[in-house]
Amino acid sequence: MRVLVTGASGMLGRETALALARRGERVRLLQRRSAGLGLEEVRGSVTDVAAVARAVEGVDAVVHLAAKVSITGAHEEFVQTNVRGTYGLLEAARASGVRRFVQVSSPSVAHAGHALVGAGTDPADPAAAHGSYAVTKAEAELLALAADAPGFAVVAVRPHIVVGPGDTQLVQRIADRARAGRLPLLDDGAALIDCTYVDNAVDALVAALDRAEDEGVHGQAFVVTNGQPRTVSEWLAAICEAAGVPAPTRRVPSALAKAAGSVVERVWTRARLPEEPPMTRFLAEQLSTAHWFDQRRTRELLRWEPQVDLDEGFTRLAAGFGR
Repeated sequence: MRVLVTGASGMLGRETALALARRGERVRLLQRRSAGLGLEEVRGSVTDVAAVARAVEGVDAVVHLAAKVSITGAHEEFVQTNVRGTYGLLEAARASGVRRFVQVSSPSVAHAGHALVGAGTDPADPAAAHGSYAVTKAEAELLALAADAPGFAVVAVRPHIVVGPGDTQLVQRIADRARAGRLPLLDDGAALIDCTYVDNAVDALVAALDRAEDEGVHGQAFVVTNGQPRTVSEWLAAICEAAGVPAPTRRVPSALAKAAGSVVERVWTRARLPEEPPMTRFLAEQLSTAHWFDQRRTRELLRWEPQVDLDEGFTRLAAGFGR
């Protein structure tokens, strides 16, 4: 196949593009700047109509990871990239004869802030999702799944909390905050959460691409995790140990963190401050609320199983930090 991958500047997009290339697919990237992977590239943003048209020309399949990922920022910026960008890419792909489209989404599209305990893949709900990222990713997923049609198979995959070496979106931020003493435990850190080691997330995206035209797969969304939930305190401690920084011990009531996070988020957004805020309501919810998922449907229909155990994943993460 000739496969277009968007968002290869991020860890998951980069590793997905390389995995597809290693197995012999002809991979093309849509990038605003070079990803440095030695693969064919079309330079431009997913919001650039001309660049998108060039990128999908002659392509059989698309794996769409490009998105504005942040916990603050002007809502319109999220809409422009995550919603309008996805819509334009879907339209161009369908017009160009693309047969398979994998929309990389997020479990946050169906998370209204309450505990998710052994949850399935509930429908994306922009009205209930919290934060501009989750809301616009929910809207984008609904657009993508609505485009599923004969000859244009669309699958949405929601990898949950992807961790791995070289991750700057989550792992490095946790390590930096812990090093600076700015990473508290909310309540007692006992909420169970699951995550996904990057190699497993890549395998799941490739499996979704391969199975996209199967009955029961196209037009559907799938949450992907390692299936090994741990408490927040254990999970943060494992990342901190891998990074060689002290694990958090200071405790803050989650209700206080949520209230403070709401205020901080508004201040950061209005002031357009470039750095990430110390806390937001969404982050407080993520660190104090259980969220782990039933993986049986995902594994059965995608014919996928995680190959890297979570403990092995943290060992590899430590090696990525040079430990």
